[in-house]
Amino acid sequence: MSSPQATEELTKTQLDAKATPPAIRRKSLLREMWKQRAAYLFLLPKGILFTAFVLIPVIWAFVLAFQEYGVFGSEWVGFKNFKSVADSEAFRTALWNTLKYTVVTVPLQVLIALVLATLISPLGRRAQSFFRGAFYLPTVTSMVIIAMVWRWVYNYRYGLFNYVLGFLGVPAQDWLNQSNTALWALIIMSVLIPPGVGVIMYLAAMDSIPDSLYEAAKIDGASEVQRWWRITVPLLKPTTLYLTMLSLIGSFQVFTQILLMTGGGPGHATETLVSLIYKTAFRDLEFGLASAQAIVLFVITLIFGIAQYWLMYRKAED
Repeated sequence: MSSPQATEELTKTQLDAKATPPAIRRKSLLREMWKQRAAYLFLLPKGILFTAFVLIPVIWAFVLAFQEYGVFGSEWVGFKNFKSVADSEAFRTALWNTLKYTVVTVPLQVLIALVLATLISPLGRRAQSFFRGAFYLPTVTSMVIIAMVWRWVYNYRYGLFNYVLGFLGVPAQDWLNQSNTALWALIIMSVLIPPGVGVIMYLAAMDSIPDSLYEAAKIDGASEVQRWWRITVPLLKPTTLYLTMLSLIGSFQVFTQILLMTGGGPGHATETLVSLIYKTAFRDLEFGLASAQAIVLFVITLIFGIAQYWLMYRKAED
């Protein structure tokens, strides 16, 4: 804890900084940046790549959204592309599919990661290291390979999924080619992929919880389930918030498995926003309309992210 004298000096420094004219503060900042020029030089390659491949394309997408873009010239059309997005039945279907996918997969992925981390946490160091690697390994596997494997799993004639369900008396289904099962097949696949990042992060967060809290609760007669629910889960809320945000953004951007396993079909049964944007831009060559769709997706993701952060942060503060 800082002493009253240190607090007084800090407050005085802050007041002096506020009293300094902006021009002098800018010169002081530039002098400090010049002193640290070696560090900024190391950051320069990353900054150039970020500007070239992220910042400029994002700005250009905003500009394209208000144009009828063509190879031999473009025309400024204002909000026409956004009106087309609002009137599009395909966009509404893709939005509904994306929301359904997100609402089901995000809570289940976070919950599975929490349960797995809870089961691994009491184990010894060697066992923990083994399970950390076992659950993290699929995370570095390409989604292309995972999607190809699951196409085999869902195969109508020789797929493992129908074979296992056959023992339960469920008739074989052509999971990826029926409009009523295709999206759910993709959701099941996403949920069953081991949540390696979530398990690693939850284990790290659990290690930071003091043992004295559990010992005190145990002396008070709390059961293991009560200690988990009353101590572990509340103290993991910041980690849960972070993982939920990551999963939410990832779910709104789901694309690779859609393209490889169903192509958005049958019909538009598994069309998501990103797969629709991809087709609009690179199949139909309507770059202005695709940019408008991308901006709408950005706004939706931003709204969901802010709302979710606000709700969970407020609960964490309580």
